Amino acid sequence: MNDSDETVKIEPARKGIGLTSEQIEVELRRRELAAEVRGSIFKAIRTLVVFAAAAVLLVTLLFPTVQVQRGSMSPTLRDGEQIVLFALGSVRRGDIIAFHLGNQTLLKRVIATAGEFVDIDRDGSVYVDGTLLDEPYLENTSFGDCDLEFPIQVPDKQFFVMGDNRAASMDSRLLDFGTVHGDGIIGKTIIRIWPLDRVGLVK
Repeated sequence: MNDSDETVKIEPARKGIGLTSEQIEVELRRRELAAEVRGSIFKAIRTLVVFAAAAVLLVTLLFPTVQVQRGSMSPTLRDGEQIVLFALGSVRRGDIIAFHLGNQTLLKRVIATAGEFVDIDRDGSVYVDGTLLDEPYLENTSFGDCDLEFPIQVPDKQFFVMGDNRAASMDSRLLDFGTVHGDGIIGKTIIRIWPLDRVGLVK
């Protein structure tokens, strides 16, 4: 070998830093805990999503909303207003109910319930079982569009309904309209949510 040749020194490879069994155990436990935490978070989120969906469904079923169309319930309800209904509970005289008629959803006031007798005189005054109804929600009485022979008795499980705008409302005073069966009722009005200047309970 010449003196001019470079001498190459080979360094021994570094030894890896070994982990003790205790350190390995700690690391494995840390990873297990992290996985458990992730699993718990996922389960919590999934539970919240399920509960939120159930809550939305429950609210939708118990408190459906309808929009007032036309003016048969004025002045109590006006065209375009949004109304929240309550889908449970008994229906009584004076309640405003929403119900299906054909492919329409209508709002009318309950005047008489099953078994009661209804009579309406020519000036539009309404009697139930011989007693004149007190109807402070009306602006004017009217016999309106009517082809019934009074008095009539409300059939079983049915409701005699009328609009508050008696001169313009098509309702149970017409044979083709008839009384409303309880099975067709969506709910009764509880609150007006639109427009904002009219928000409040519906009476």
